[in-house]
Amino acid sequence: MTIYHIAFRTDWADAVAAGHYHISTRGKTVEQQGYIHASTAAQVAGVANAFYADAEGLLVLVIDPEKLTAPLRYDPVPGADAPFPHIYGPLNVDAVTGTAELRRDADGQYVFEG
Repeated sequence: MTIYHIAFRTDWADAVAAGHYHISTRGKTVEQQGYIHASTAAQVAGVANAFYADAEGLLVLVIDPEKLTAPLRYDPVPGADAPFPHIYGPLNVDAVTGTAELRRDADGQYVFEG
């Protein structure tokens, strides 16, 4: 199953140049957090609205879990209906099969149609 990660365009551009992506979540690296936050398609919009509501310049990384070089685990998150995928190490850029856009609806909420 494809997983997704919300990224700032500038961070992704830096990762493509370096070969690895090290951002866990807004303002934290994988080294600080211990893993990279990811989402299923159904979880992306909720994460975007909870943690990135005031942000611009975002995109969604489309990740093939079979291509990851770091371990992937689905962990329970307090208050969440389903576990979230977490990548326990840097994201190798060749596991990213593409990018998708986050768009806002008429009320300014992010929506995602992965």
